[in-house]
Amino acid sequence: MSDDGERGTPGKGLVQGLAVTFKTMTKRSTTQQYPDVEPELPPRSRGVIALTEENCTVCMLCARECPDWCIYIDSHKEEVVVPGAARARQRNVLDRFDIDFSLCMYCGICIEVCPFDALHWTPEFEYAETDVLNLLHDKDRLGEWMRTVPPPPAHDVLGEPSKEEATAARKAAGPGAATAAKTAPPVRRPAPPETER
Repeated sequence: MSDDGERGTPGKGLVQGLAVTFKTMTKRSTTQQYPDVEPELPPRSRGVIALTEENCTVCMLCARECPDWCIYIDSHKEEVVVPGAARARQRNVLDRFDIDFSLCMYCGICIEVCPFDALHWTPEFEYAETDVLNLLHDKDRLGEWMRTVPPPPAHDVLGEPSKEEATAARKAAGPGAATAAKTAPPVRRPAPPETER
């Protein structure tokens, strides 16, 4: 194969590049001048991780599953006297819950594995620091971000009922209805009435 076939027309790449540049110059700019203009984020965007301290039972699942080992948890045991019980019970009390956001890769595994909904995504993203050591945020700072967590999306009215709803309905119907419910076909929820335009 000759060199002429591989090279093509001289200056063709330059002309194509200039054509793209001129095409872009004629379009209106869509750049938002942050921080003067607040960005319009999607409602469920992932910014930083927030903590509901009272939901945390110090089960350590989030710290064990974290691939970056950026969650640090300390706790102590406290005795709880239960009336009528033979002996006092013990419960874990959270002393320290820190996340090092200089190590965190925002994978969300800690939020997914938490069985008690103690961790949540929040759209808050303005938490830059001048020193990397200040990116270690404690439970108080993580708790402050809970106010920015959006409410969960509404349930689909046409979808299947949740396990909790189905269990509550079976218990309310009584013991004889449980065997009938297993043999009956699944019931779909009725469609909502359409509004007139």
